[in-house]
Amino acid sequence: MASLLTLLRAARLAGVSRGALQKRIKDGELATFEGRVAPADLLRVYPQTHLEDDTLLEYLTKIKESAFGKRVREHILPDPEVLAIRLSEIGRELANARAEIGRYHALHAELDQRLATLAAGLSGGAEAGALRDWLRSALALAPGAVEHHLLAVKESFMRAMVAHVLVLPSQREFFVEGSDSLLDAALHTGLALDYGCSSGNCGLCKARVVSGQVKKIRNHDFVLTEAEKLAGVVLMCSNTAVVDLVLEAHEADSAREIPLQELTTRVKRTERLADDIMLLHLQTPRTRRLRFLAGQYVSLQMGDLAPVDYPLASCPCDERNLQFHVRRTPNNPFAEKVFEGLKSGDSVNVIGPRGEFALREDSPHTLVFIAWGTGFAPLKSLIEHAMALEITDSLHLYWFAPPGDGHYLRNLCRAWADALDNFYYTPVEFPETAVNDVERFRTEMLCVLRDNPVLQDCDVYVAGAPALHEAAREFLLAKGLPSEQLVLGYPQQ
Repeated sequence: MASLLTLLRAARLAGVSRGALQKRIKDGELATFEGRVAPADLLRVYPQTHLEDDTLLEYLTKIKESAFGKRVREHILPDPEVLAIRLSEIGRELANARAEIGRYHALHAELDQRLATLAAGLSGGAEAGALRDWLRSALALAPGAVEHHLLAVKESFMRAMVAHVLVLPSQREFFVEGSDSLLDAALHTGLALDYGCSSGNCGLCKARVVSGQVKKIRNHDFVLTEAEKLAGVVLMCSNTAVVDLVLEAHEADSAREIPLQELTTRVKRTERLADDIMLLHLQTPRTRRLRFLAGQYVSLQMGDLAPVDYPLASCPCDERNLQFHVRRTPNNPFAEKVFEGLKSGDSVNVIGPRGEFALREDSPHTLVFIAWGTGFAPLKSLIEHAMALEITDSLHLYWFAPPGDGHYLRNLCRAWADALDNFYYTPVEFPETAVNDVERFRTEMLCVLRDNPVLQDCDVYVAGAPALHEAAREFLLAKGLPSEQLVLGYPQQ
């Protein structure tokens, strides 16, 4: 086992989120060395009982999969050739470790014999005997050694089943599981890597293999130059990781780097979430997915109806499945069509994405989300994206909504809170008739201050009615929130 572990691998071994691990580091409980963790320190902070129990991690994974839309996997296990190579590599390391142990055993036996000879001599016998006793004691199984061995076994199993990928220059990490392509694995983890068709035709997902080994899992029409091949350039959509990799690839730093796209999607399903709110689930073609950042919005258009803007309520880690929370309002023919005349398989044109309401992924602050009504939709996208990235130690959602069905996905929010140690959900009943009652809204906002007394430690994302946007801005800034840590979303009517 490597002497130091990456944060992502250490978190997976301990069965916690990366955000929880980073909180331990931030609080001074866990030391890091150039961004890596020593196994002994990991065991000290997370005792063996936790290291043997993957229940939390499995529960988290199930919740995330449920939240992001069910992910269909054709293969749970890696490709047989890939698995054979990984096992062979682990076998070589085991053989080298055994040879090294054998050499130390031989040296120990020879040293023990020499000390025994010295101890039997006339001079210096007592000192030699004491040294021999010390050596035997020091080489005995030390406390904690068994736990270290178990951790090494667990890490070896992980390396056989999944490959770890480090992306340069961003230093982001992800795992490749089963027979996933590099691109799919990165997107499911929440990385905003460049890509286009995802089927090997456009070449936008090119990346350079700095170290490690990849395997081509599908043919591609895009032709790499000989110079690119010699430099180790591959298409991420057509290759998987054989062993741990270091890749050089570009990631979008802001919404400005996401191109405007236009594609035709199909209705997968509709579901009534409340009397006046419908879930619209669209699916893109396999060969042309929508690239977007969590929190952005698109224009939806059907037939001769005028386009209508809606924020995406789904995570970009499942970019084929696009979800929207459509509210029935007067003078909105598109919403009327969704409620009355839309059926599975109907086509809907999507134009976008637009907007700069996006997660500040490199921020060290606690994430606070404040929604009113269907302003929950873009915040849901942001929350799921933050979960996928596992970048924060704490997320808190405050959802202001009318009584009754206003909190139309309350069960999802409660499931997040039940499953995740770092997610908190506070529903606030706020009548729709009071949407312009700024003073009442400020009074209700006091719960945010009670839970987060030091606003300087928070990034606050607000989405909802325009009047409440301004009220939230004035209230939070007056209470000490730095203006650069307030992010206002697309206003919801």
